[in-house]
Order: sequence, then structure tokens, then C-alpha cells
Amino acid sequence: MTTLPLTSLVTLLAVALMFWTAINVGKARAKYEVKAPATSGHEMFDRAYRIQMNTLESAMLLLPSIWIYAGLVGDLGAGVSGAIWITGRIWYALAYQQDPAKRGPGFGISFLAIAGMWAGGLWAAVKLLIAQ
Repeated sequence: MTTLPLTSLVTLLAVALMFWTAINVGKARAKYEVKAPATSGHEMFDRAYRIQMNTLESAMLLLPSIWIYAGLVGDLGAGVSGAIWITGRIWYALAYQQDPAKRGPGFGISFLAIAGMWAGGLWAAVKLLIAQ
């Protein structure tokens, strides 16, 4: 049985991050009186909503990349890269909520983490295919 504890932990932390962004949207919806199903209405609510949506979009890139990398390259690299992604997304969220113009570094960090895992997974998959 192959175990991937770091990748598993990072995946669970990514899910916790997505819960946190959802809760933040709910709080902003109540605070700024943005009634469902509206997805805009007050600038601070709009920021919270975009943080959540952008995080979900990024997670759709993270999850296959991290698991392919973990399975084909290794758990340690996937876990470290995933932790970098989480750090970048938290930085992104906090910066975006304060001033959307300052979201760039957090986005860049999380994007590079995904790009590295994606490229590493692709390299490993191609290498395995060639070896057959």
C-alpha cells in the first residue's frame, strides 16, 4: 500500500481553506446585506466573493496536479509544493480583502507552486511512457 501522508494533509488543509473562504462570504453577505442569490452589491462583499471563487478555480488546478505529482514523483515534493500553494492563497486572500491591487504576490506564489507540480507530473508521466 502506498501512503501519501503529506499530500493527504495538504489536501485537507486546502479543503479547510475553501471552507474558510465560504464562511467569509457568508459573513460578508450578512454584514453588507447582500441578499441571495445576488453575487455583488457591496465592494467588500464583492472582494470576499471573488476571493472564494478564485480560490476554488485555483484548487481545480491544484488537486489533480498535486496528486499526479505525489503518485509519480513523490509525497515530500507534493506536500511542500502544496504547502507553498496554501501559503500563497492565504496571502492572496488577505491582501485582496485589504486592497485588490496587492493580490499579485500571493497569486504568483500559488501559481508557481501549481506550475511546478504540473510540470513535474507531466515530466514523470512522459518518462514512464517512454520507458514502456
